[in-house]
Amino acid sequence: MVSSQIRAVIPCRRQAVWQVVTDVERYPAWRSGLSRVAGAAESRFIEYTDKGYETVFTTTLWEPCRRWEFDMENSGMKGRWSGVFIQRPDGTEVRFTEYVQGEKLFLRPLIRAYLKRQQAKFLSDLKRAISAYDTL
Repeated sequence: MVSSQIRAVIPCRRQAVWQVVTDVERYPAWRSGLSRVAGAAESRFIEYTDKGYETVFTTTLWEPCRRWEFDMENSGMKGRWSGVFIQRPDGTEVRFTEYVQGEKLFLRPLIRAYLKRQQAKFLSDLKRAISAYDTL
């Protein structure tokens, strides 16, 4: 299993960052490459890329404004994601960690680079979405 983590401090209150990250129904409005989200519920949802590729997410831990964890699975991988939200004087520190196992052997060597790109894109998109909220 491959792991990858990205950290950043976003100059915004933790509650606002939490709200944007956990409001999965609004993901298509701010996340690159995502066309829709179906079945959005507290414990399970499905994301569809612009190309129709689907990934199922199932929440395994929910600590409001502190931590969100879920399992994720699609035809190419299985894994889990962890998001930690820490209030700092200069904003909210986020730590997003993914653990992924590729289902297709030929893709396994590429997973770490793919995760890094996806995490950087998610964080960049998140920062743009957060700009609509009050900053510190």
